Amino acid sequence: MKISDLRKWSKEHLSDRQLTLILSFVIGLFASVAGFVLHSIIKEIQQLLTAGFDTTTFNWLYLLFPIVGIYLTSLFIKYVVKDNISHGITRVLYAIATKRSQLKAHNCWTSVIASSITIGFGGSVGAEAPIVLTGSAIGSSLGRLFKMEPRTVMLLVGCGASAAIAGIFKAPIAGLVFTLEVLMLDLTMASLLPILIASVTATCFSYIFVGSDSLFTYHMDTAWDIQRVPPYIILGVFCGLVGLYFMRTMTVCENMFAGMKRFPYLRLIIGGVMLSVLIFMFPSLYGEGYSAINIFLDGKTIDDWGQVMNGSMFYGHGNLLVVYVGLVVLTKVFATSATNGAGGCGGTFAPSLFIGGFAGFFFARIWNIYQVGVYVPEKNFALMGMAGVMAGVMQAPLTGIFLIAELTGGYQLFIPLMIVCICAYLTINVFEQHSIYGMRLAREGKLLTHHTDQAILTLMSLDSIIDRQFTSVTPDMPLGKLINAISKSHTSFLPVLDNAGTLLGEVDITKIRHIMFRSELYNRFTVKDIMTPVPTTLVKEDKMIDVMHKFEAANCNYLPVVDLNNRLKGYVSRTRMYSMYRHLVADFSSE
Repeated sequence: MKISDLRKWSKEHLSDRQLTLILSFVIGLFASVAGFVLHSIIKEIQQLLTAGFDTTTFNWLYLLFPIVGIYLTSLFIKYVVKDNISHGITRVLYAIATKRSQLKAHNCWTSVIASSITIGFGGSVGAEAPIVLTGSAIGSSLGRLFKMEPRTVMLLVGCGASAAIAGIFKAPIAGLVFTLEVLMLDLTMASLLPILIASVTATCFSYIFVGSDSLFTYHMDTAWDIQRVPPYIILGVFCGLVGLYFMRTMTVCENMFAGMKRFPYLRLIIGGVMLSVLIFMFPSLYGEGYSAINIFLDGKTIDDWGQVMNGSMFYGHGNLLVVYVGLVVLTKVFATSATNGAGGCGGTFAPSLFIGGFAGFFFARIWNIYQVGVYVPEKNFALMGMAGVMAGVMQAPLTGIFLIAELTGGYQLFIPLMIVCICAYLTINVFEQHSIYGMRLAREGKLLTHHTDQAILTLMSLDSIIDRQFTSVTPDMPLGKLINAISKSHTSFLPVLDNAGTLLGEVDITKIRHIMFRSELYNRFTVKDIMTPVPTTLVKEDKMIDVMHKFEAANCNYLPVVDLNNRLKGYVSRTRMYSMYRHLVADFSSE
């Protein structure tokens, strides 16, 4: 059956609501398949490369594998993808905010291949963001394929994102709240069911593909106690500060590598060497690092926890465990930045979980070693640290709570998880108002939020409301010819341009009525004598909130749009702008 026939059949036999529910199921299936394929490739590559490594001493090949992986990834992106596929979740947010949820079709598979190569060879990043981009691209492609409304396409993108998280972690509720908090899609009764269907479908198929095993193995040994509430609060604040360190350092490193954009091989050398040296010193940084976290969640003694130092120069020095863990917390952000900066492909979801697990264990060990207060179980605090740092970095406390609870079956720690996540969120929110994914877009005014007015202004495009049909005049044109130009104009003003198209001013018809009908003055005045300066100008890069403020300040009905050289590109009408605003508000609130 051809696509056109399938589309025609669906229009004739299914309502939009029914079609959306069916597509959400399909998205959940494909997202779970993508996650399974990605993790299978990563596992096979890692087993092939590291199966023979000696756990009792350092391994020199750690200095080679990450560089090879990043180089292969960069070649794949340059010659096959030919597009930027980094920062997967940020790319989804950008598509929702500025491109009517339009993601390129190649995103359905390219991120899977690129990130599997990067992570399999040791890249210190996560697979979650690439899978979220993949799931969202599947939703976007299906929405376009069946010619759905923009609002529905946005919902299908959210279905893909939630299915990706739910499928990877077998956590359907976490997938749902991730879409609500991180992608900031408004949760209504019309959108709740499709997202749930996608999440549950992805979770069920993940069980079919990989069985009931979870990414993390956790067994509750020590139940939570009301006496431990103070250390829970302090841990939350500590996680918030660790998350802030992660975000700020990541930004600095990204800016450094962005400055070397014109020198790709220099980026590869600097980033690859930085990553390789860090992994050589701290093998826990290799790949996603989930196996290292499992050591903390399974272990009970120093000997158990000391396995995290296997394959490193710290092996056998149990007295240096806290030092090792602290150094890993500090250096993980550099390893992640170097991976992406050098040309690799991966996300910051797993690194935030990794840092959180190590930070939580570090906090608990210091607390117990110095007997600051009541004993705190290290495994529980490692678990809560994962939730706390992730909640702060992503500005998503509910996602942190439900993800860790579902992931480990640790619902008995529900209240401590809530305390830690809330404290971490409040701490980091003092310094950063947006998540690590949203802060890049927020600086450009392109972040869609739950604030309806701000969301509508973000969705609006200045370029789409520019009127490029205008009648211009030159400054030396006599009044007689100006009257002739006025008769051909459809506006009450005429822009005055020089030969290069530079805007010099404008002629307001309402201000020259006292002379425009006096023919004896037609040769006495030129446009230069009667033109007035424009009150203000717009540029295509202006945020819509700034455009509205300029209209209010100028108190006029039209404003010119110019380029950086002040050449006129067209005009924006206040009436047309507010008409589009009202239309988008109605469409945005239709559910």
